Amino acid sequence: MNAIRNFFIREDAVSTVEIILILVVLIALVVLFKDQITALTESILSKATSQGSGI
Repeated sequence: MNAIRNFFIREDAVSTVEIILILVVLIALVVLFKDQITALTESILSKATSQGSGI
């Protein structure tokens, strides 16, 4: 019974590490491409605003 419990405890720890690594990679990508993301967002919002006023 303890072996099964230990297995799940270890699996949770691995999942936590994986999630942290994925978050670190995503944050790094956002930092690297911050200017491009900002420009794209502004472009999309300006198009939505201009087309929304025509309705």
